[in-house]
Amino acid sequence: MLLLSKKQDWLGNTRADILAGLVVALALIPEAIAFSVIAGVDPKVGLYASFCIAVTTAIVGGRAGMISAATGAMALLMVTLVKEHGLEYLLATTLLTGAIQITAGYLKLGSLMRFVSRSVVTGFVNALAILIFMAQLPELTNVTWHVYVMTLSGLGIIYLFPLIPIIGKSIPSPLVCIIILTAITLITKLDIRTVGDMGELPDKLPVFLWPDVPLTMDTLKIIFPYAVPLAIVGLLESLMTATIVDDLTDTDSDKNRECKGQGIANIGSGLMGGMAGCAMIGQSVINIKSGGRGRLSTLLAGILLLIMVVFLDEWISQIPMAALVAVMIMVSIGTFNWASFADLKAHPPSSNIVMIMTILVVVWTHNLALGVFVGVLLASLFFANKISHLMYVESEYDEGRDTRTYHIVGQVFFSSADKFIAAFDFKEAVEKIVIDLNRAHFWDITSVSSLDKAVIKLRRQGAEVELIGLNEASSTIIDRFGIYDKPEEIKKIMGSH
Repeated sequence: MLLLSKKQDWLGNTRADILAGLVVALALIPEAIAFSVIAGVDPKVGLYASFCIAVTTAIVGGRAGMISAATGAMALLMVTLVKEHGLEYLLATTLLTGAIQITAGYLKLGSLMRFVSRSVVTGFVNALAILIFMAQLPELTNVTWHVYVMTLSGLGIIYLFPLIPIIGKSIPSPLVCIIILTAITLITKLDIRTVGDMGELPDKLPVFLWPDVPLTMDTLKIIFPYAVPLAIVGLLESLMTATIVDDLTDTDSDKNRECKGQGIANIGSGLMGGMAGCAMIGQSVINIKSGGRGRLSTLLAGILLLIMVVFLDEWISQIPMAALVAVMIMVSIGTFNWASFADLKAHPPSSNIVMIMTILVVVWTHNLALGVFVGVLLASLFFANKISHLMYVESEYDEGRDTRTYHIVGQVFFSSADKFIAAFDFKEAVEKIVIDLNRAHFWDITSVSSLDKAVIKLRRQGAEVELIGLNEASSTIIDRFGIYDKPEEIKKIMGSH
């Protein structure tokens, strides 16, 4: 079964994977160069990183068909490090980033993705689609009319070519777009921006090199503050992208294996003169839309990228940026969840707020980790508020026994603790009070503290207080942190006032 699964991963979609890998490789070139420029390093640092990370994650990653390489989100975090300490410290940071990510994989932190709500994922996807589109705007401003014509022609090819019988479904339309627009540029000798204008392509293969930095605590103090956020952002973007590709392909992936795979890939990148990277939602969508499903497409994307920039640089440098802009606009359109507009009416306001805030924070700050953090935090607060409303208290009075019984129903925790206390009548004079907890659960020390407060105040009024029906989990936390039945602890607290 394992061998069949491996064979399916690698050879189950060979033809489509080869063509998709070629399209992705072409789309990776300008992005890798642009991200190198953002980070303040030579273009070859981003290109070598993209090659190494794509090839490595194809083999050891947890998600077939997902593309990982140098990314803008990671590049933004490297700017200050490169400016103040140089390339060698960036390479050392990349190695440490990889080690942290591998550790996260073994600690099974990838499983934390289950705490990310669907609203956060939708907001993340929509924000990335907007950022991908915005990243193309510099190529469409202060340019001649030829660029607009070429870009619109490229979009026309991308969307209309698949409608051609037989051949339209067999060749990825983004690849056709790149080939046709490049041919037009060469034949007409149009004076428009090309890949070659982005920066000088490397002319040799990457070689193994150990970062030339002293192995001291001082070095660790420099690189650690950069490695931690790089590792976190890289894992967040990779795991979110894996979730999106899961949805697009209706398959599952191993998130903890993905953490380890990204870590191994970054260590490999650092040893080959590359910068840290992670999964790329744009290129992953290009791969999926072009028919790529297996590990072969990711492997070939990396290998073809290196072959093209090193051995076919004269041809690759002639590709018009308008062709790649058209491909990326297609990606942004395909990535955006257009159904989310209709869902605004159907979904509850809290879910809509979470999605919109995730979009706003990511687009405003260009910080994917911060956007996801805000989204998860808001979703958690809304959830806690919702659950607190599900807790209620019923009471009944037995005149014959002069007993008031409070029936607690629901979850008692930090958000519902005040509501729990407010349910008791502390001014009522009764002989006995029974607190029935058969249908209640206490979750934290705040809820235990609220129980202590209620019992102590009721006893001060002269009532006998009895608790019944505590479940085992609630009993454990109350026995450990509660003080209502520990006179010596009550005296300590009273003595401190």
